[in-house]
This record gives sequence, C-alpha cells and structure tokens, in this order.
Amino acid sequence: MASLPLLCLALLVPSLAAAQQMRSFSANDTAWRPSDSNRTLVSPGGDFAAGFLPASASVPATYRFAVWVVGANSTDRAVIWYAHSLTNSSSAVEAGATSALAVDAAGRLAWTDAGNTTIWPTPALNSSTSTAALLLNNSGSLVYGAAWSSFTEPINTVMAGQAITPGGGNKNTTLQSANGRYALVSSASLQLGGQIYANVSGGSALLSLTADGILQLSGGTPPQLIASDQGTSRRIRRLTLDDDGNLRLYSLIPKTRRWDVVWQLVQELCTIRGTCDSGRICVPVGADSVSCVCPPGYRNATLLGPCSPKKNITGDDKFVRMDFVSFSGGGANTLSDPGQFMTKLPPKNLDECERLCRADAKCVAFGYKFGGDRTCLQYTSLVDGYWSPATEASTYLRVASSDKDTNPFTGMTDMIQTVCPVRLALPVPPKQGKTTIRNVAIITALFAVELLAGVLSFWAFLRKYSQYREMARTLGLEYLPAGGPRRFSHAELKAATKDFSDVVGRGAYGTVYRGELPDRRAVAVKQLHGVGGGEAEFWAEVTIIARMHHLNLVRMWGFCADRDQRMLVYEYVPNGSLDKYLFVSGSGGNSAATGEQEDNNNNNSSSSQNQQPLLDLHTRYRIALGVARAIAYLHEECLEWVLHCDIKPENILLEDDFCPKVSDFGLSKLTSKRDKVTMSRIRGTRGYMAPEWVIHREPITAKADVYSFGMVLLEIVSGRRNYGFRQESVGSEDWYFPKWAYEKVYVERRIDDIIDPRIADSYDDAASVATVERMVKTAMWCLQDRAEMRPSMGKVAKMLEGSVEITEPVKPTIFCVQDD
Repeated sequence: MASLPLLCLALLVPSLAAAQQMRSFSANDTAWRPSDSNRTLVSPGGDFAAGFLPASASVPATYRFAVWVVGANSTDRAVIWYAHSLTNSSSAVEAGATSALAVDAAGRLAWTDAGNTTIWPTPALNSSTSTAALLLNNSGSLVYGAAWSSFTEPINTVMAGQAITPGGGNKNTTLQSANGRYALVSSASLQLGGQIYANVSGGSALLSLTADGILQLSGGTPPQLIASDQGTSRRIRRLTLDDDGNLRLYSLIPKTRRWDVVWQLVQELCTIRGTCDSGRICVPVGADSVSCVCPPGYRNATLLGPCSPKKNITGDDKFVRMDFVSFSGGGANTLSDPGQFMTKLPPKNLDECERLCRADAKCVAFGYKFGGDRTCLQYTSLVDGYWSPATEASTYLRVASSDKDTNPFTGMTDMIQTVCPVRLALPVPPKQGKTTIRNVAIITALFAVELLAGVLSFWAFLRKYSQYREMARTLGLEYLPAGGPRRFSHAELKAATKDFSDVVGRGAYGTVYRGELPDRRAVAVKQLHGVGGGEAEFWAEVTIIARMHHLNLVRMWGFCADRDQRMLVYEYVPNGSLDKYLFVSGSGGNSAATGEQEDNNNNNSSSSQNQQPLLDLHTRYRIALGVARAIAYLHEECLEWVLHCDIKPENILLEDDFCPKVSDFGLSKLTSKRDKVTMSRIRGTRGYMAPEWVIHREPITAKADVYSFGMVLLEIVSGRRNYGFRQESVGSEDWYFPKWAYEKVYVERRIDDIIDPRIADSYDDAASVATVERMVKTAMWCLQDRAEMRPSMGKVAKMLEGSVEITEPVKPTIFCVQDD
C-alpha cells in the first residue's frame, strides 16, 4: 500500500511540468518570474519557446528574456531574439531572479525589477486594450497584440518570412552579433568598427529569407542566393550573424534537431577582420576553423593575445619572406583605403621597396605583389594578418639578423615529397631442385610460341600493307603528310564555287574562282594548269605553303588532288590587287604584257578602276612596309627558302583595311636554304625582272626579289607603271624609270615630280616629306644592277621602318628588257 502514494506523485510531476508550458500570457496570468525555470511560452507547433534564460555563467543570478528554437535536449537552444536596449541591439536587458514580467489591468506589458522599476519594454509596447496577450507564433515571432512584434527588432538572427531591414538604435544596422563586435549594415555589408570586410553580392542588399532557403536580393546579378539544401522538405531556417563575424544560413534537421550550415557569406574565415589579435597571422584549419599563430621572430607567452618581436631591431636586421601573407593595416582592406598602419607607395621594384622600408625606423614589414603593377606596401603595425593564396602577394617581415625561427609561410618554393619510403624485404631464394629443368622448358616453349606469333602477325601486316599501298596510290593518299592542310574533294569545291562559274582572275599558273565553304568562309579556289614535277613534289610544295603563316601572306586553307585535278584553296581577300588603286586607266597600262595576272580576288574590269578609293601617302607606306616584311619572312624566316620570282602590284592583294597580302608565293621556286639556285627558264614579269635574269645568265639569288620590290616601291610612290611610260621631255627610247626617278630626286632636287599627282597636295608636312625620301632612297638601293650591292629584304624592311640609317644611293644603271 505504501507504493501507491509514490506512484501518484510520479504521475503528478509530469503533469505539473507540462502545466508550465503556456500558449499565451495575459493579465489573467500571474506575474512571470525568472525563478520559474519550467515556465515557458510555447508556439502552437512546439518548435519555438520563450522565457527567462540565465544571462551568463560568469554573472550568476541574472536572467534575460529570450526566444529560442527547441533543440534535441533542454540545453540545446538556438536563441533567435532577446529583450535588448533600444539604443544598442547587442546590449541585452538583464535582471535578477526577483524581477517579474506582467500585464496589468490596463493591458500594459512590463518587466520590472525588485524596486518595481520598469526595465523593459519601451512605451511603444503599450496596448490599447486590456485583453492583449503575449503570443509566440509558429514562425518564431513573439507578438503582443497588434502593437509589437519581435520581428521588427532583430538582434543577430532573421527567420523565414521576416523582413531584413535596418532597425534598433542604429538606423543603418540590420543585424549585430551577440558580442557586439560585428554588424550587418544596410542589409548589404559586414563591418567591424565601421570598416567593411565583406559584401553580400556586389553591393546588393538582402530583402528576406524564404521558407525554402532562398535569400532574396534588392537587385543586381544574381537576383537571389540559394541554400545548398534548397528544394528539400520545409525546414526551420535562420540567418545569423555569428560572434566570429560571418553571416550564416542554418537549417534544422527534423530527425536529429541539429543545425546544419547550408550557406555562409565569407568562405575564407581568415579574411574576417578582427579574427586574430595584433601581430598574429590567421591560418585556416580545415573549412570551419582557424588558427592564430605568431610570425617568425615574434612570440607570446599565451596562446591568445597579441604577438610582439622577440628582439629589438637596432639596425642589424633582415627580412623574412612570407608567401601569401597579407595585413590589412587597419583600413578597409583595399588599396584605395590602406588604413593608418599601411602606406601604398608608387610602383617600385622589389629592391627599392625593401630599401625604403629599411630606411624607415617605423616600418616593421613591407608587402610586394609580383605583377605588372609592382605594388609596394609598407606596414608600421601588423594588424589583421591572414594567409590566403588569393592575396597573390608576399610580405617581408623585419626581424633581427640573429633570429633563427623557422618560417612556415614558404609557399611552393620547396620540392614536394611525393613518394613515401617503403621497406622492401626480398625472400630467400628456394633451393634448386628437380623443377629447374621443367621451368626452363616452359620458358623456352613460351618464347617459341611468342616468336611464332610475332612472325605470323608481321606477315599478315605485310599482306594488308601491300593492299592498302595500292589503294593509296590510286587515291593519291600516300603523299599526304600528317597534320597538313585540309584535303577537299573535287565535288566539294565544285559546289563551293557554283560549278566554277565566278572567275576572279587568270594567270600563268591557273584560273582563280571565288567560292564559299559550308562554314560561310569566302575562299579563292585556284585551279592549277600544267603542274610540273611528280606527285611527291606537289605534296611537298602544298605542305610548305600551308606552314607559312604571316600577317602579310595570303593563307592557304587546303587543296584538292582528285585524279588529274590540282587545286589550291586560299583565303579570299575582298579589295582585290594593288594595281587597281595605283594606276589610272590609260596611264602606263593596266596589266603586264607577259607576266601573270593577279591570281586571287582580282577584277580586271577597267571600268571599275576609276571608282577605286585614292590611297593616301600613309596607306601607301603601310602597304610597302607590309610587303617588305612578308618577302623578308619568305627569304629569312621560313624553314624552306622561298623565292617569289614575280613580285608586282597584281600579286599584292588588299584587305578591307588595306592591309597588304602577298600572293603567288611558293609556286615559282621551292628549294632548300642555299645561297644560289639556277633556274631552267626565265620567271617573272617584264619591267620587274632583275638584270641577272637576262644578262650573262648569272645565278639567281634572293636579291632578284629585292630588285622587283624596289620597282614596285617606286610605283607606289609615283602612281606610274615602270614600263610603257615615256616622259614627253625625254625623246629617247632608252628612258629608264629608276634613272629618271634618281635624277629628279638627287640631281634636279624636284622630289615633287615623282609623287603621284593625285596626292601631291597632301604630303607637304615634314613627316610626309621624310617618309617619301626614305621610300625613294630604299627603292634606289633595291634597284642596283649588281646583286651584291642590293640590301637583303630584312634590311629593306628596317630601312623603311627608319630603324637603320640609309646612305646616299648609287645611281642605277640603265637596264631595259626589250619586247620580243
């Protein structure tokens, strides 16, 4: 019978405890005191609770009124709001155990101390009716009637559905950490002591937190920030500014009632200002922790607190390099606001930056960024130091020369050991027995089988190879080099050129058609006639031409070699050839009598020549310089020495911006790099051939192209053809164009007579006169009758550039090729 009262008492205790959980608190309820530890206000869903909690373990018998999320046990509480001072949201209102929270008969909610003095709330919390009650909603909002809600006075936490707006005593402060150090200002930036160290998203402000884990932004890109568990079942989420200065989004796992971090603003915790004390360097430990260490030459007796130098620096010092280490200098952590302890100097090299720091007694370190900007920073105090590869800089710390501390911040200067030492133990070899003969026999048999299999495989390969070789000879594939230009079929080029209907040029080597590839590229397809040499020579020439890439050379995209068809596919140059822009119809002729006409993009319609734009002196100089560089590339920079043998205005094509491109290179003569070659027949165009082509049949060198270029250069300046033109004042048929130009410039001193009359009025400034003189001098040297007196094309390009001095030229000897 004695156990029955004990059983009734055991059943009564839970009921009494449950009776302390209130759904509301009004004037009908007795005063609520902090000593009533089991008395709490609970939300309808049971996820939130409000009541008195101990203020801190260091200050006993003091309490604060707070709202928290119910955790896995009674001590696991996540406080989301507490009663605080209106002037400072981080200053919690605290009182002793004898204070009381009550609603009087007039409906006024007040928290009073033992002396009946109101300590919370503000007059704004007064209710207009006597029936108002204090309620806790399922969203975590503590409300009193219609006049007040805890959501309008956020502390360090924002719940889903709560507007993220500035509040409290500071109109700009949205959230403030519980320790009062950090603040989220204007819902956009994290600050410590007024200095910004992180922005939410490009300066955008947070507006609200949705129930499914999305942070809405005021604008910009992106328009919202999404939690990592977004899209899962509806959970309780809170956005909290923690005491370490980081803004984190927490999600409550329903089963374990534990919090999980699903988003945080600052990924590198060491970049948060104030993480470590002065003199210390913050080093990340994993993803969620940091360590504050003293740099080399500094020490501290405790694990916390500032670090100070071990030895005083009295002139005998050195600098220790710490890679990826930086200090804020007390400013806004940007070069535009370096702070009171950091100075940004004008761009210096490393030695100069070190010298300036050594000369300043207050300089304790200097930072240097190894980049094109040569950033040099000097520090007078080590504030907010942190290690991060994102700094892209190194800090040189000033310490005593006798200091021998190890430096843990060496970056990647040491070799990484990638192989772990392993102890190897070899077993004792077994004693020889009767199995030796059997093992030798097995090995011999295996070797014989492998040898037989190899012989049979090689024989099968030879049979297949002979079959494929015959097929390759039929299709012309055996000469195609690896990595060469693209091979087009005859059908592809026929479709691209609309059955070879659009003829844009004809020459000695073939006919040129305009076409368009399936990828919309415009091309010029050159159908070759009478290609000399065998198949191997054709493939070699195609490969060599395709490897030549220069700004002023027409580029070859591919070729066709179907049976007896041989075609080359070049890029299409829209403006046609140079002769259409230099020579007026009827003044000296429009085409060469015996030379090849332009092979790429040339429209020979004489009616269109008068419609071409007039080339000014600057454009003509740029064309001449580009052509000189292209020929110098063929002569001096190619793996194979290429003579053009037919340099003339018809073979110089112009882009939309009049950038010159030399065509028809590589088809005249391809040979290895030798000083001289012997041609089987005369190549070139009358008026542009060097004397060695027809006089004494001298060996042909690269100087033949130099002579042709000199003649083209005179034509560019004068706008006249070098042949077929006769000055009326000269009645002799022996008139020679270079001789006439030389006499006008160096004998009569009338340089104006050789300038194209169409541009004679636009070159009167000193720079233009100097350009014309340089072009004429260069042409005179190129047109010397003796090949050894002509400069190389590389030197010709430098002479045109003005990078070498040009001496007075020798008068060219009369040379004329008579008509057959």
